[in-house]
Amino acid sequence: MLANAVFRKIYAAYAAAAIGDWFDMLAIQVLVGYRWQASPLMLSLIPVSLAVPGIVLGSLAGVAADRLDRLKLMRLCDLLTAAITAALLFAPGMLWLLPLLALRSAVSALNVPAQQSLNRSIVREDQLLQAASLNGLVTQGSKIAGPLLGGAALAILSPAWCIGLNALLRLFSFGLLLTVRSRDAARSPETVSESAAEESKPSFRMMWKEGWGLIWSSRLLRNTLLFGLLGALTIQMVDYQFTSLFRMLAPDRAYLLGWMIAAAGAGAVMIMLLLNRISGGRRYGLRLGGGYVLIGAAFGGLGLLQPGAGTLPVLLLGLMMGAGNGLFFVSFSYCLQKETPPSMTGRVFGIQSMMLSAVMVVAPLLGGVLVGVEGPRAVFAAFGLAIGLLGGTGMALGRRIWPEGDAEEI
Repeated sequence: MLANAVFRKIYAAYAAAAIGDWFDMLAIQVLVGYRWQASPLMLSLIPVSLAVPGIVLGSLAGVAADRLDRLKLMRLCDLLTAAITAALLFAPGMLWLLPLLALRSAVSALNVPAQQSLNRSIVREDQLLQAASLNGLVTQGSKIAGPLLGGAALAILSPAWCIGLNALLRLFSFGLLLTVRSRDAARSPETVSESAAEESKPSFRMMWKEGWGLIWSSRLLRNTLLFGLLGALTIQMVDYQFTSLFRMLAPDRAYLLGWMIAAAGAGAVMIMLLLNRISGGRRYGLRLGGGYVLIGAAFGGLGLLQPGAGTLPVLLLGLMMGAGNGLFFVSFSYCLQKETPPSMTGRVFGIQSMMLSAVMVVAPLLGGVLVGVEGPRAVFAAFGLAIGLLGGTGMALGRRIWPEGDAEEI
């Protein structure tokens, strides 16, 4: 995979951006949760501000990724993201922070399907699982480097330095993408036949309808997206309440949240290294359901911890959560890429992004209200159980939910 020079450059650009995002995310959580002492409901407004642009732009961004020059689109997104991130440095409070995060999320809504579609066009069919694993390794590996380096930086510097570093890393990503020529990032010979009619592209509206039509007509894609949507609905109830939980478990150890995130990244990396050695396989029920079981067990375990809990159980539960997240992330991305025609990859990922954004508007707000009423420990324990039951159902009924994929052996 990394012998492919174009993939290697795009991969490095993605890695730089991902590490910067985790520096940024940890800094914002510390700033809002520990320094501004935001309530659980105010914390829940952060994912809402990130989600709203995705609802509006998600499926449209997917069409843009299939219709426009994806490389130029990614470069533009890097520049805009760097500028908006720099503007975050001057936000005096939540009323300024939330609109800026929403604007940056709007740019990301364009970038994600463009990157997925570009990867699909430069990677051979038999390398899709490795490509999904390598991309997942960057996402999860950045959870190790980002929080650990970010935590060290926060110990001696202000959150503003971490936010500024993210802006610089985005500019670095932009520079790497400038070294890739557009003709080198064109569709591979294996996919040209499926996009030969690209020169006479249908209208924007027609391409949007084709994307939804493909999902509606494909039982496997439809079930995969619905299963992911149900899991996201449950997970997002508590995903942005880790700060509330750790303020109760370790009020004088703000660094413990970063360590838990780093442990989750390590767990995900271990799983992805294993998956990267597998050249194929479509046992979606086992992998997707198993990922949710591990995530649910970790969430439930965190909810059962007592205030003043030691570092070791937090790290072990973080490893478990990361392993589940890595297993689900790689399998989900691989499924969507494997079962989607190359010329429509951007639209499918754009629709998936839009659906996830819709969940993130409702779920975090409900989670914030529940945490405010019941407390974070009870909510984490309850939703951990719900996620685990959903995963167990996926594993038990895998051949019915994904009949085409689960008919094949790993």
